[in-house]
Amino acid sequence: MSLSALIVDDEQLARDELAFLLKNVGDVDVVAQGKNGVEAVNLIREHNPDLVFLDVQMPGLDGFGVIKKLLDRKLPLPKIVFATAFDQYAVKAFEVNAVDYLLKPFDKKRVAQSIQKARSKVESNGAATDKIETLVRMLEAQKPQTSKLLLKAAGRLFLVNQKDVCFASIEDGIITVVTSGLNGMEGQSNCRTLEELLDSLDGSLFWRAHRSYLVNINRIKEVVPWFKSSYQLRMDDKKQTEIPVSRAQTRRLRELFGL
Repeated sequence: MSLSALIVDDEQLARDELAFLLKNVGDVDVVAQGKNGVEAVNLIREHNPDLVFLDVQMPGLDGFGVIKKLLDRKLPLPKIVFATAFDQYAVKAFEVNAVDYLLKPFDKKRVAQSIQKARSKVESNGAATDKIETLVRMLEAQKPQTSKLLLKAAGRLFLVNQKDVCFASIEDGIITVVTSGLNGMEGQSNCRTLEELLDSLDGSLFWRAHRSYLVNINRIKEVVPWFKSSYQLRMDDKKQTEIPVSRAQTRRLRELFGL
């Protein structure tokens, strides 16, 4: 039987190399390729592939974050082969949890073995979701948690605490982050989308109030009633910026503050 496969890696060279090796294995149809975790989630939802070759280390939403998001959204989970440069402890964890892995650089024989394992699991309809979930939670606990965000301003790179971030906005593909208080600063994030930025932040603190705005809930100074039962948020930055709340998020606003 032919397997549909998806390749996700932030390095073009790695994607090309793996696609070439899979083509030589035979009976594997690479239906799409993605370059980051956000694309991975969307492509998996769109194509529902049998198998995903997923890079572990990617900026923003990494490989483990992709699996976590699929599980959280209750989307069908394909068979996963992780591409990793993790240490031997993590490799042992993959083995114990019956999740296959490939160490970079890729080896033709090892790729063929992964396909063989995946094929047998697909044919036997083996469900490894619970094992993958256990693995993801365990390895996420091993990852160092950072509360810092990198911003570029005036040709310099600054590290700011997440709790000091007031809001972020996107315009023409550029994300601007504003910090709180009279001494607050304004800088640019190297994330490509607000969704990618949100995935790198504490989800209990930050909320996508509008398609163009991400806000720190603790930095909302005032909720301002607006036209036709809508609202704006006055933020705790030196300009006291007012941010619109989209109609789709009005219910969430009411839940947050009991309006």
